[in-house]
Amino acid sequence: MFKILALSIWFVLHPVHVTLTSIDHVTNTDSLKVFVRMYYDDFLLDYSLSGMEMPVDAKQLEDSFPADLMNNYLDKKVNIFINNKQLKGQLLNLKLEDNEISMNLLFRSDRNPKVITVKNLIMTELYSDQANMTIIRINTFEEGVMLTPIKTEETFKLN
Repeated sequence: MFKILALSIWFVLHPVHVTLTSIDHVTNTDSLKVFVRMYYDDFLLDYSLSGMEMPVDAKQLEDSFPADLMNNYLDKKVNIFINNKQLKGQLLNLKLEDNEISMNLLFRSDRNPKVITVKNLIMTELYSDQANMTIIRINTFEEGVMLTPIKTEETFKLN
Protein backbone atom coordinates (compact mmCIF):
# COMPACT_ATOMS: atom_id res chain seq x y z
CA MET A 1 0.00 0.00 0.00
CA PHE A 2 2.85 2.41 0.87
CA LYS A 3 4.50 1.82 -2.53
CA ILE A 4 1.27 2.64 -4.37
CA LEU A 5 0.78 5.81 -2.32
CA ALA A 6 4.41 6.88 -2.82
CA LEU A 7 4.20 6.23 -6.57
CA SER A 8 0.93 8.19 -6.80
CA ILE A 9 2.46 11.16 -4.97
CA TRP A 10 5.52 11.05 -7.24
CA PHE A 11 3.32 11.17 -10.37
CA VAL A 12 1.36 14.12 -9.00
CA LEU A 13 4.53 16.07 -8.17
CA HIS A 14 6.48 15.11 -11.28
CA PRO A 15 6.25 17.85 -13.92
CA VAL A 16 4.79 17.13 -17.34
CA HIS A 17 7.15 17.73 -20.26
CA VAL A 18 4.88 18.11 -23.27
CA THR A 19 4.30 20.48 -26.17
CA LEU A 20 1.52 20.61 -28.73
CA THR A 21 2.04 21.41 -32.40
CA SER A 22 -0.69 21.39 -35.03
CA ILE A 23 -0.02 21.79 -38.74
CA ASP A 24 -2.99 22.65 -40.95
CA HIS A 25 -2.88 23.09 -44.72
CA VAL A 26 -5.11 25.95 -45.83
CA THR A 27 -7.19 24.42 -48.64
CA ASN A 28 -6.48 25.67 -52.17
CA THR A 29 -3.52 27.78 -51.02
CA ASP A 30 0.21 27.43 -50.62
CA SER A 31 -0.01 28.01 -46.86
CA LEU A 32 0.33 25.98 -43.70
CA LYS A 33 -0.99 27.35 -40.43
CA VAL A 34 1.07 26.07 -37.51
CA PHE A 35 0.16 26.36 -33.85
CA VAL A 36 2.67 25.64 -31.04
CA ARG A 37 2.00 25.59 -27.29
CA MET A 38 4.47 24.87 -24.48
CA TYR A 39 5.20 25.77 -20.89
CA TYR A 40 7.02 29.08 -20.70
CA ASP A 41 9.47 28.13 -17.92
CA ASP A 42 10.53 25.03 -19.88
CA PHE A 43 10.85 27.14 -23.03
CA LEU A 44 13.18 29.60 -21.24
CA LEU A 45 15.43 26.72 -20.12
CA ASP A 46 15.47 25.18 -23.60
CA TYR A 47 16.12 28.56 -25.21
CA SER A 48 19.13 29.12 -22.93
CA LEU A 49 20.51 25.61 -23.53
CA SER A 50 20.18 26.11 -27.29
CA GLY A 51 22.98 28.68 -27.15
CA MET A 52 20.73 31.59 -28.03
CA GLU A 53 21.17 34.91 -26.29
CA MET A 54 18.44 35.39 -23.71
CA PRO A 55 16.80 38.81 -23.51
CA VAL A 56 17.83 40.47 -20.26
CA ASP A 57 14.26 40.81 -19.01
CA ALA A 58 12.87 37.49 -20.36
CA LYS A 59 11.91 36.12 -16.97
CA GLN A 60 9.97 39.29 -16.17
CA LEU A 61 8.04 39.38 -19.46
CA GLU A 62 4.34 39.37 -18.68
CA ASP A 63 2.65 38.90 -22.02
CA SER A 64 5.22 38.52 -24.78
CA PHE A 65 8.63 37.36 -25.96
CA PRO A 66 10.55 39.18 -28.73
CA ALA A 67 9.17 37.93 -32.07
CA ASP A 68 12.51 37.85 -33.88
CA LEU A 69 14.09 35.75 -31.12
CA MET A 70 11.10 33.38 -31.12
CA ASN A 71 11.35 33.03 -34.92
CA ASN A 72 15.03 32.05 -34.56
CA TYR A 73 14.20 29.51 -31.85
CA LEU A 74 11.38 27.91 -33.83
CA ASP A 75 13.49 27.82 -37.03
CA LYS A 76 16.04 25.80 -35.09
CA LYS A 77 13.59 23.55 -33.24
CA VAL A 78 10.65 22.88 -35.59
CA ASN A 79 11.48 21.82 -39.15
CA ILE A 80 8.79 21.15 -41.73
CA PHE A 81 9.59 19.68 -45.13
CA ILE A 82 6.99 19.49 -47.91
CA ASN A 83 7.94 17.36 -50.92
CA ASN A 84 11.50 17.24 -49.51
CA LYS A 85 11.81 21.05 -49.43
CA GLN A 86 12.35 22.72 -46.04
CA LEU A 87 9.90 25.50 -45.30
CA LYS A 88 10.59 28.66 -43.35
CA GLY A 89 7.92 29.93 -41.01
CA GLN A 90 6.95 33.39 -39.91
CA LEU A 91 5.57 34.09 -36.46
CA LEU A 92 2.16 35.73 -36.70
CA ASN A 93 1.42 36.16 -33.01
CA LEU A 94 2.24 34.85 -29.60
CA LYS A 95 0.42 34.83 -26.30
CA LEU A 96 1.82 34.23 -22.85
CA GLU A 97 -0.68 33.33 -20.15
CA ASP A 98 -0.54 31.19 -16.98
CA ASN A 99 2.98 29.92 -17.77
CA GLU A 100 1.91 28.73 -21.24
CA ILE A 101 3.17 30.28 -24.42
CA SER A 102 1.06 29.83 -27.56
CA MET A 103 2.15 30.81 -31.04
CA ASN A 104 0.66 30.92 -34.52
CA LEU A 105 2.96 30.73 -37.52
CA LEU A 106 2.54 30.78 -41.28
CA PHE A 107 4.59 28.61 -43.62
CA ARG A 108 4.50 28.85 -47.42
CA SER A 109 4.24 25.45 -49.08
CA ASP A 110 3.35 23.66 -52.30
CA ARG A 111 -0.32 23.84 -53.23
CA ASN A 112 -0.41 20.06 -53.60
CA PRO A 113 1.77 18.50 -50.91
CA LYS A 114 2.52 14.81 -51.43
CA VAL A 115 4.96 14.16 -48.56
CA ILE A 116 5.45 15.98 -45.27
CA THR A 117 8.28 15.47 -42.82
CA VAL A 118 8.10 17.06 -39.40
CA LYS A 119 11.09 17.29 -37.08
CA ASN A 120 10.45 18.65 -33.61
CA LEU A 121 13.43 19.24 -31.30
CA ILE A 122 11.67 21.39 -28.71
CA MET A 123 13.14 20.47 -25.31
CA THR A 124 14.51 17.14 -26.55
CA GLU A 125 17.94 18.00 -25.16
CA LEU A 126 16.41 19.17 -21.90
CA TYR A 127 14.15 16.29 -20.81
CA SER A 128 14.47 12.58 -21.54
CA ASP A 129 10.68 12.19 -21.12
CA GLN A 130 9.80 15.07 -23.46
CA ALA A 131 6.70 14.46 -25.61
CA ASN A 132 6.09 16.75 -28.59
CA MET A 133 2.54 15.95 -29.65
CA THR A 134 2.09 16.80 -33.33
CA ILE A 135 -1.14 16.80 -35.33
CA ILE A 136 -1.10 17.12 -39.12
CA ARG A 137 -4.16 17.99 -41.22
CA ILE A 138 -3.64 18.26 -44.96
CA ASN A 139 -6.64 17.89 -47.29
CA THR A 140 -8.32 14.64 -46.18
CA PHE A 141 -5.21 13.40 -44.33
CA GLU A 142 -5.20 13.74 -40.56
CA GLU A 143 -2.79 12.04 -38.20
CA GLY A 144 -1.18 12.62 -34.85
CA VAL A 145 2.23 11.51 -33.68
CA MET A 146 4.24 11.81 -30.49
CA LEU A 147 7.80 12.92 -31.15
CA THR A 148 10.36 12.30 -28.40
CA PRO A 149 14.10 12.68 -27.78
CA ILE A 150 14.51 9.22 -29.32
CA LYS A 151 12.14 9.77 -32.25
CA THR A 152 12.40 13.43 -33.28
CA GLU A 153 10.94 13.23 -36.77
CA GLU A 154 8.24 11.53 -38.81
CA THR A 155 7.47 11.44 -42.53
CA PHE A 156 3.94 11.08 -43.90
CA LYS A 157 2.89 10.21 -47.46
CA LEU A 158 -0.25 12.16 -48.18
CA ASN A 159 -1.48 10.55 -51.43
